Amino acid sequence: MRKDATRTGLAAACALWLMILALVFAPPAAAAPPPGDGAPLLLGNDVSWPQCNKALPKGAAFGIVGVNNGLANTTNPCLKEQLAWAGTTAGLTGQPQVALYVNTANPGTAGSWWPTNDKYPAGTAVHNPYGPCRAGDVGAACSYMYGYAKAYDDANIRGVRDPAGYLWWLDVETGNSWSSSDKTANRAVLEGMTEFFHSIEADVGIYSTGYQWGQIVGTVSSTSNLYTLPSWLAGARTASGAKANCSNAPLTAGGKVTLTQVVSRGFDYDYSCI
Repeated sequence: MRKDATRTGLAAACALWLMILALVFAPPAAAAPPPGDGAPLLLGNDVSWPQCNKALPKGAAFGIVGVNNGLANTTNPCLKEQLAWAGTTAGLTGQPQVALYVNTANPGTAGSWWPTNDKYPAGTAVHNPYGPCRAGDVGAACSYMYGYAKAYDDANIRGVRDPAGYLWWLDVETGNSWSSSDKTANRAVLEGMTEFFHSIEADVGIYSTGYQWGQIVGTVSSTSNLYTLPSWLAGARTASGAKANCSNAPLTAGGKVTLTQVVSRGFDYDYSCI
């Protein structure tokens, strides 16, 4: 009995020490990243108007900056400063050292501006694959022109120098205004934005979650210019979860997941899948 008790006690003690060691030396990628310190894990950060006049992340592997002030027709008041911050990041992954993201929406005639023809800026004709946009139309034709116009504004009036030199991510979230009954019109907005950015030879990607994308856009056919765009997936809760999400389905069947996001300790962290 004494020998058995001794062996049992030693086994319990060893098990306890193994548990302690496992906690102390657990891989950092399985937990939240240190606050503002993404470089050791090759994590980037994205920032925008909510971070105005606040300390920005330190040690980021790359930076992504929001161009708008929460709505598709606004400008981030801290864009210049945040672009300067992004330019100091390490550039350690296959992602661009600095990329941009823009808010997207389909407000229809309830918005502060809605197109009435196929010219933008005024006098410049735009080829519209959905046919002519006419006053009062909230279908695909005018939605396409709305997206094209917002992308033009993002590139030309927000204060972005050399817009062709950036990867532009289209931020697609249910928090912004979208048609609840016409996913084709919603898709057309994003196609119009993509067409403009491609016209200046800039790269384009899509940011969303699978659920939100399904609610707003739905399935994208191979004939759409969205079909092969890379996906940036939100929704992870840990850095290891963000890494695992690289294996998730892209937002479009012809695309590829190249970036994922995890929110931790007040920062948006981004894991490069490439």
